[in-house]
Amino acid sequence: MANSVDYNKTQTQTQTQTRSQTQSQSPSQSDEGSIRHRHPGRGEQEVSSGYDGMGATVSDSGRRDQVADSKEAKKTGSGVDGLSGPELPQYRASAPAHRHIRESPLSNEAIFRQSHAGLLNLCIVVLIAVNSRLIIENLMKYGLLIRAGFWFSARSLRDWPLLMCCLSLPIFPLASFFVEKLAERKRIPEPIVILFQIIITTATMIYPVIVILKCDSAVLSGFVLMFVACILWMKLVSYAHTNYDIRLLSKTIDKDSVSNSTFDLENLKGPTFKSLAYFLLAPTLCYQPSYPRTASIRKGWILRQLVKCIIFTGLMGFIIEQYINPIVQNSQHPLKGNLLNAIERVLKLSVPTLYVWLCMFYCFFHLWLNILAELLQFGDREFYKDWWNAKTVEEYWRMWNMPVHKWMIRHIYFPCIRHGLSKGAALLISFLVSALFHEIVVGVPCHIFKFWAFIGIMCQIPLVFLTKYLQDKFRSSMVGNMIFWFFFSILGQPMCVLLYYHDVMNRIART
Repeated sequence: MANSVDYNKTQTQTQTQTRSQTQSQSPSQSDEGSIRHRHPGRGEQEVSSGYDGMGATVSDSGRRDQVADSKEAKKTGSGVDGLSGPELPQYRASAPAHRHIRESPLSNEAIFRQSHAGLLNLCIVVLIAVNSRLIIENLMKYGLLIRAGFWFSARSLRDWPLLMCCLSLPIFPLASFFVEKLAERKRIPEPIVILFQIIITTATMIYPVIVILKCDSAVLSGFVLMFVACILWMKLVSYAHTNYDIRLLSKTIDKDSVSNSTFDLENLKGPTFKSLAYFLLAPTLCYQPSYPRTASIRKGWILRQLVKCIIFTGLMGFIIEQYINPIVQNSQHPLKGNLLNAIERVLKLSVPTLYVWLCMFYCFFHLWLNILAELLQFGDREFYKDWWNAKTVEEYWRMWNMPVHKWMIRHIYFPCIRHGLSKGAALLISFLVSALFHEIVVGVPCHIFKFWAFIGIMCQIPLVFLTKYLQDKFRSSMVGNMIFWFFFSILGQPMCVLLYYHDVMNRIART
């Protein structure tokens, strides 16, 4: 009996000591790196000190509670099963099950702090299942529509003038190089240099346009030629503008001040044939005498990217032939037929055109430009940013095509600002240049000039202000992002495809 009383006294003393030790611990020791703060009207809430003061996620807080409880249990000498120690208060029926203020994982306060990998996997599985059914249904209804002459046919042999035009385009960079060398040696005055460069760059665009319009070429061949010509035009503009700016800096800044300033001497060198040749092949539109370079070339990596590029190019051809062509052939002109029928065709065409556009983006901006960069050891490979998260249309245009964006900023936007124009006027001029070249690249190969591409690009300007207003009003990134995706993929691209297809078919029927 005495032994029993002594044991109870010892147990009571142990419990009292344990509670006093637990209460005397600092907040950082008892809560394992968390602190408590009081929200107005919400009481105390546990907040992680390592999450910018915004509170830990529910799962992280729960794990820290378990760690704290297990450590407390170890200090009190209790076991996990509640049998080996004198007490285990956190596992008793009287212990509180709700001790902290927490939010549901899908609430506004916590949704962006959760991992959504599982939901992403679900979307991928559903997407594969739905599209597999559509592919099977399409094959059962139409059969395999891939034509043997999709990539190459006898008609392609008639496009040899376009091939010869493409092969002769390097004449213009050579002419620009000789003009820059004469300017460097001060053989010709600066106004004559500018005049010569304007003539060369203008001829770079006019020459392929005349060849395409004179020849009855395929649309795809004309598009490739105009695409190459536009890239070359932008490169030559950057080449002439940059060398002009280098000459100005050389006149106004002496060498000692340049070495101590932010200017890099390597990028203030005069034009050389080697630098021009590298620039023409490099995946950039902005000229500079030297570029950041990588140490080596990964041949195995290049081979893998080429295989991916071939696969996704074939996928684009399959979608175009199997889905897009039957839809547009069974449609009417969207501005002349029945309105409901036009809406149905646009919505039906939106999914395959979106797939083709995404495949094109992945093939060109990720695979092909990275292949070129690897072959040339080109170091700066930021060819795009996360444009899919764009909250406004303006953000999308800044992020989806970084080579063109850098060119626009460097040679259009900031020169307009430096000449006294407002930001709005500079933005308008930038969109005008972009709209003009979109129309040339699409309209010239189609042999029609209805300015659908021009109008589509210029309509982005009110969308820029609309999405920016909604972003400022609602303070939500989802509103602007949804508007961007709707106008871009659901309405814009399918509408352009239908408009140009029917105009091309009407032109062919007239001829």
